[in-house]
Amino acid sequence: MEKFQTLRSTVVPMPIEDIDTDQIIPARFLKATTRERFGENLFRDWRYDSNGKAIPDFILNSPIYKGDILVAGRNFGCGSSREHAAWAIFDYGFRVVISSFFADIFKGNALNNGLLPILVSPEVLDQIFKAVEDNPNTEIVVDLPSQKLGIPEQGIEVDFDLNAYKKMCLLNGYDDIDYLLSIKDKIEEFEEKSVHF
Repeated sequence: MEKFQTLRSTVVPMPIEDIDTDQIIPARFLKATTRERFGENLFRDWRYDSNGKAIPDFILNSPIYKGDILVAGRNFGCGSSREHAAWAIFDYGFRVVISSFFADIFKGNALNNGLLPILVSPEVLDQIFKAVEDNPNTEIVVDLPSQKLGIPEQGIEVDFDLNAYKKMCLLNGYDDIDYLLSIKDKIEEFEEKSVHF
């Protein structure tokens, strides 16, 4: 996985609540067994009509909003537990998703795949949506080491919570296997000591 330290980016606002994993990546696209090319079908049924033509007023088709951060309404990633939803968001190019509530399984899948879900209060979420509506070029700064999210032009800075193990994995670009490999010497040392008991 890619290492994550600090990200400064404009955002794509999607103020829709209860976005489920079937809307993120429809079930008919789950046949692949590798993570590549899922981004092509992110929000497929919202991005394209039945003839495969882009729907102009859908936010991902807008020339106005671009960036590495997706800002979504409450209860993002609900529905089925498909890991492909995190794959699709990451493969599209997003590195952070901000919402006021995430489904637990989606949150875990995101963190396991290098995608940082940041939980903010409903008030902060509203401030982000308003700032981006007023100025689509508004930038958000995500500082993972200090666990802070800021909107510099608004003078807003808030802390966000993150599991210490998942934070360490993101900072180092580790998945769970990479982490185990990084402490291989310690594991071997422990096993060697255990043999003598």
